[in-house]
Amino acid sequence: MSAFSFARWWSIVVKEFLQLRRDRLTFAMMVGIPIVQLLLFGYAINADPKNLPTAVVVGDASEFTRSFLAALGHTGYFRLVSTLPDERSAAAALAEGQVQFVVSIPADFTSKLLRGEHPALLIEADATDPSATANAIAALSQMGQGIAQRDLDGPLASLAPARAPYEVRVHRLYNPEGVTQYNIVPGLMGVILSMTMVLLTGLAITRERERGTMENLLATPVRPLEVMSGKLVPYVLIGLVQSAIILAAARAVFNVPMAGSLAAVCIAALLFIAATLTVGITLSSFAANQLQAMQLTFFYFLPNILLSGFMFPFRGMPEWAQTIGNLLPLTYFNRLIRGILLKGNGWEALWPDVWPLLVFTAVVMSAGLLFYRRTLD
Repeated sequence: MSAFSFARWWSIVVKEFLQLRRDRLTFAMMVGIPIVQLLLFGYAINADPKNLPTAVVVGDASEFTRSFLAALGHTGYFRLVSTLPDERSAAAALAEGQVQFVVSIPADFTSKLLRGEHPALLIEADATDPSATANAIAALSQMGQGIAQRDLDGPLASLAPARAPYEVRVHRLYNPEGVTQYNIVPGLMGVILSMTMVLLTGLAITRERERGTMENLLATPVRPLEVMSGKLVPYVLIGLVQSAIILAAARAVFNVPMAGSLAAVCIAALLFIAATLTVGITLSSFAANQLQAMQLTFFYFLPNILLSGFMFPFRGMPEWAQTIGNLLPLTYFNRLIRGILLKGNGWEALWPDVWPLLVFTAVVMSAGLLFYRRTLD
């Protein structure tokens, strides 16, 4: 056998570079994934969310209550977005995820304060994600005393004892113990479905294309829509089985509560499965082989897991990241499944997150049909 040849070795190196240059999708992934990771982890991910939307139920408007609300805003954690008429509206706003906190000021707050009766202010927090509210709640601990020392001066100085003249009561709703598993485990259902459904569908279509069987199938009178929808049915059933396994494990192993309807869980899972399967079909239309299908799946999966509110608080991200997150189906499914399991939401509260999934499925399915037909012609 001849000795090692630098010329032959260099020809192999050049050949590999030529193949990489011709495989534009792989080259784009090599450059794009590090850039996306740097942007997401450097700018979008924030474990200390600020400016959390807060609503107020005002039963007593006085200089003391106005000082308290102003102090809330000055902490940086609370952003007053609306004034609600009653407790029922406040409960609905929390259940639908419109606000993170509701501040309730009783009608006799000022009169009790001036009589030295130590009244209470109620702050209700949507604690489904403990990490989203922990720092904001901690900022409330010393707020009452500081406000009292500033406002109760002069003739009212006697009302400012060592402790605050009023109490700030915080009620952590939906997850009062702050159990992380109650937030993470339901979200895992969407993460697992997102990964497996897109990957399985993408690989199945590209495998057919590599073997030449898909072209033979489309040569028959069967329409592309019939082929695509027919091939998706087995994966819908697989997704439902996966959902059932995860849901049973969440209940049996992690004791995740089931406050809502099991039928609502099944319908939400079915909608999300349909959305992710259409993504798999569309990505497979761009992939020339199974390796590229896997690369595209990872590229789609990365922003889903980071920008959907699964790992990091959604409201802690900058607006541009929230805009991207609102384009992803996993964002809406996380809200749906957590709303059903932890809050017991009904269809009225779920609809704001249901219709985006329906629109996403219709749009992506249309795009998949367009590119799929073009690819196989």
